[in-house]
Amino acid sequence: MRFRYLNFVALLAFAGAFTSSGQEATPTVKHTTAPATSPASGKEMFMSYCASCHGKDAKGDGPAASALKQAPADLTALAKQNGGKYPADKVTSILRGQTKLVAHGDQDMPVWGPVFWKMSQGHEEQVQMRVANLNRYLESIQEK
Repeated sequence: MRFRYLNFVALLAFAGAFTSSGQEATPTVKHTTAPATSPASGKEMFMSYCASCHGKDAKGDGPAASALKQAPADLTALAKQNGGKYPADKVTSILRGQTKLVAHGDQDMPVWGPVFWKMSQGHEEQVQMRVANLNRYLESIQEK
């Protein structure tokens, strides 16, 4: 049941197709599974899994942002919002689905931890590598 929402998580990650009915664009969501990426590349994972909502520059302006209940966070300002220190533990908790975020649904809806677990076929060390490398990438793009 934990993976029941896997397609929904992937759907948010890859939502972004917009249709036009003559008056205004309405976001539509495609159901798809998350593509496999290298666990060694935080940037590749960000571009594949996060950029559709957070934007390629991580400012919160991705093509699927308008389909969310709450605007995505500007991920380049996490350190600034935390007294100049990047909140690695909090980001890890969010990536693993252990912290409730309005934009990501309730805590029963898996975020990336369960998706990474399924991708790695249950190898916890690979899940940890994915989370750590994605976290390092996010830390590297913090505004000074």
